[in-house]
Amino acid sequence: MNATLNGSPTHLSGLPSGLDRTAVERIVREIVLRSAGGPPPSQAATKGKAEPKLVVSISARHCHLTDEHVERLFGAGRKLTPMKDLYQDGFYAAEETVMLVGPKRKMLPTVRVLGPTRKASQVELAFTDGISLGIDLPVRPSGKIAGTPGCVLVGPAGAIELTEGVIRAERHVHMSHADAEHFGVKDGDRMSLAINGSCATVFRDLLVRADATAKLEVHIDTDEGNAADLDHATSVELVRQN
Repeated sequence: MNATLNGSPTHLSGLPSGLDRTAVERIVREIVLRSAGGPPPSQAATKGKAEPKLVVSISARHCHLTDEHVERLFGAGRKLTPMKDLYQDGFYAAEETVMLVGPKRKMLPTVRVLGPTRKASQVELAFTDGISLGIDLPVRPSGKIAGTPGCVLVGPAGAIELTEGVIRAERHVHMSHADAEHFGVKDGDRMSLAINGSCATVFRDLLVRADATAKLEVHIDTDEGNAADLDHATSVELVRQN
């Protein structure tokens, strides 16, 4: 192999003993690439930051409870029992479930409780759940429950009546501050989610919820997931909205 460095020919014949010809040729190729303005192969392969791993999760009907409501529904001194960790660190599906009773005594017999407990109890349902129960569900960000409908929750040890707190959770994306910087967004901004496949769909106006520790994860409800046939999607992509 012959190479030209800075206009001068370099020959690899007659190498000193002990030098590996293949290794020397690789080094020369990298030098030639650099002199031509291109990065060596090892650098080209790692140029730029890796795309963040995106998870899209279907958030089935569930509820969040206060410590007080846990005890009233499941017994004095009771705490939630973690059953399965969720994708976001520190959050879990509990063993406990409740019955939800809506207007005209229409009910959902098994609604999963998610932990940890919160300062205010809240129920998150899909649009079709609301139709079944006779509840006109408002679309709200989680935690924004002022002025929303209520319901009755029934557990093995008692029942509670929520005067408000039943919502259809606004679709949203959790992300870290580093992810937000990658996408050029900030907490409170809006993004679109493109789901490609046999039922290709674009969901607009996902609320960005950015903090220091969150993993990149989109939450949509069962109606949205079924409409897009998420289980058979070929790809998903987050896009910043203008």
